[in-house]
Amino acid sequence: MTVCPIALVAGCAKCPAFSVCPLKTVLGDQPKPGEKPDKKADSGKKDR
Repeated sequence: MTVCPIALVAGCAKCPAFSVCPLKTVLGDQPKPGEKPDKKADSGKKDR
């Protein structure tokens, strides 16, 4: 669950504190280590 207000609006990667944030996997939108990220970019598209 995303709790960080910056992650809700713009995403963790656009936050100025991204490189030093210790909570980006807890409060932000980054996947936990060993967890597969969601594939939202491939939704509904099929190769022919």
